[in-house]
Amino acid sequence: MHRRNLLIGGASLMALTGCTTLADASGPSTQGGVSAAGVAEEARIARAVLPSTSPRAELLQPWTGPYDGVPPWDKVTPAKLREAVLEGIELQRADIAAIADNPEPPTFANTLVALELAGGALDRANNIYGVMTSNIGGEAYDAVDTELSPIQSAAGDEITFNAKLFQRIKAVADGADAAGLNPEQKRLAERRRDAFIRSGANLDAAGKAELGRINTALSNAFTRFGQKVVADENAWTVIPTEAGTAGLPASNKAAAAAAARAKSIPGWIIMNTRSSVDPFLTFADDRAMREQVWRKFVNRGDNGDANDTNATIAEIVALRDQRAKLLGYRNHAELRMQDTMARTPAAAKSLMDRVWAPAKARVVEEVADMKAIAGFDIEPWDYLYFAEKVRKQKYDLDQNELKPYFELNAVRAGSFYMAERLYGFQFKKLPAGTVPVFEPDVVAYEVRDKATGRLIGLYYTDDYARPGKRSGAWMTTYRAFSTLEGSKVILASNNNNFTKPEPGQPVLLSLDDAETLFHEFGHALHYLSSVVTYPSYGNTPRDFVEYPSQVHEHWVLSRPILDGFMKHHETGQPMPQALVDKVDASGTFNQGYATVSYLSSALVDMDLHSQATPPTDIDAFEKASLDRLGMPREIVMRHRLPQFNHLFTSDGYSAGYYSYLWSETMDADTWAYFEDSGDVFNPDIAGRFKAIILAPGNTTDRAEAYRRFRGRDVDVSALLKVRGFPTT
Repeated sequence: MHRRNLLIGGASLMALTGCTTLADASGPSTQGGVSAAGVAEEARIARAVLPSTSPRAELLQPWTGPYDGVPPWDKVTPAKLREAVLEGIELQRADIAAIADNPEPPTFANTLVALELAGGALDRANNIYGVMTSNIGGEAYDAVDTELSPIQSAAGDEITFNAKLFQRIKAVADGADAAGLNPEQKRLAERRRDAFIRSGANLDAAGKAELGRINTALSNAFTRFGQKVVADENAWTVIPTEAGTAGLPASNKAAAAAAARAKSIPGWIIMNTRSSVDPFLTFADDRAMREQVWRKFVNRGDNGDANDTNATIAEIVALRDQRAKLLGYRNHAELRMQDTMARTPAAAKSLMDRVWAPAKARVVEEVADMKAIAGFDIEPWDYLYFAEKVRKQKYDLDQNELKPYFELNAVRAGSFYMAERLYGFQFKKLPAGTVPVFEPDVVAYEVRDKATGRLIGLYYTDDYARPGKRSGAWMTTYRAFSTLEGSKVILASNNNNFTKPEPGQPVLLSLDDAETLFHEFGHALHYLSSVVTYPSYGNTPRDFVEYPSQVHEHWVLSRPILDGFMKHHETGQPMPQALVDKVDASGTFNQGYATVSYLSSALVDMDLHSQATPPTDIDAFEKASLDRLGMPREIVMRHRLPQFNHLFTSDGYSAGYYSYLWSETMDADTWAYFEDSGDVFNPDIAGRFKAIILAPGNTTDRAEAYRRFRGRDVDVSALLKVRGFPTT
């Protein structure tokens, strides 16, 4: 996910996504203490500083067509994309030179606002670049990515290391009070100054040269890592006989057969992605085949072949350590925590430690229950399978009972209903061909305000897995909201990796998949709610950004959505209350597994990036770190280091995977707020959540925003209660 691609410190420090309500986005009279006329004047001054050169490359042109212009996906080729990015970097270089060399004294408008607007053409190209390398991939786009990543990194360093530019930024930030800047302007200037310093702006010439070398090397390593993992995820396990599919739900079995036919392979195949592997591990009766599928999956990037990532990881952590020490920090974790809510590695680890002990204790109980059924020691490839047996025994609940109610289109319709009830957004599917898309299966929806009919944005969905597409689920924006840039229509997207069915067959989701869809939709709602003046404020701290997405998962099983949308795909009947009661009763079931699987990854991440001397043997370090934690032998990390894309395809979540837990403390406390009110669609709470949490982005400190919303600091006991752990 990313909002803006104006590089301020190399590829490793690119802006990352996240959003006092300012007013309705249709036209506030004041924004952050500046009148609309004042904002327009700031933009005029800023644009007068920037060159007016028209770009030549096709993919750098301003977007045309409906909805204030849309990405020209139908015109994209690898060659055109390469051409656009290279020219875009030159145009951005000219923008930065104009700001830095401006003979006028530095002001907020001619320096900070000009920086907000600089690199607009490259921004458009990079939004396309991110989609084509993540959603499409393949040899041609991989080659473009390999070539351009280090060039982009160097271009970012060039901006950060521009001494005249930094001095102008510093002068505005240091003189903010004397210049009478309002709090939002002052915060923007100070954050930009501090980001430049963290990115090396204060280093001497030799230090800048060394940091540039490090950032370029990291950019190359990130690209190599991601491509190797994708290659290993394009593998599969063949199930040669029907006996090997025994126990699989009909929909999963049909998907495995379709995948085999697509590759002209007899039998069934399980692709080496989580969306295919987890259902097999949960339901397949053949223990030996479960082990085979499990081993292939957990060993992605760790097979000693051309796709092995261990040497790449060792290179990345060494480079990160060199960079942190060059910038005056003890380690990478300390550097990365500077612009977060937690502030320090110790604060993040304190929360993780509080949850780790009860989670491990719960695993002991879960394993005992499973062993009583299995009659033998539980291995990692047994855990999900026998957990289902225990679920059936304890709660008379079979996950297969749920899937018929979670048909993809119905789940998405339920998410739209949630958005309408909470925030007044209405979604309308556009006829195919209304706007260009980058793949035929992509669907676009128009988003309007229910009360006024005002057009808010477009929402694109890309649901199916394909070769070359990276794994997982994510959200991105092609264009976010900013009054500075003219309040254009927001363009947001969600991306999943569901297995595409045979024509005419439904896509039946697990409860976990349905919650993931609502989660990523929550990110989109965050952006669709945004009302910010300056584009940079669309990005929120890494340990806050997951909060608005995670909280929306809770509405999946709310009664109005179940009754209205989660109906049996064959009978049309809503999920019976007896089945809902079973789900509710089992709400904290298997939380030992879920918590330990996730939290072990977060703890090892922080451990890896807090070392005084970075390790060189990554497998040995992973094992030693887990041993120090007392990792239960029956569970493997959700993301082992050799395939941990969050950590090693960028700096985005490095020393930051804890952020899901940090965000969950706020998410659980917020859901308790709705529940305790007696109405999970409470309009007053929803309105305040939108106004205080979603709309203003990072215009104010996010911890203070939470206190304004909730009336107090976050209560961690709500998180422990949700997971079924002791609260004392």
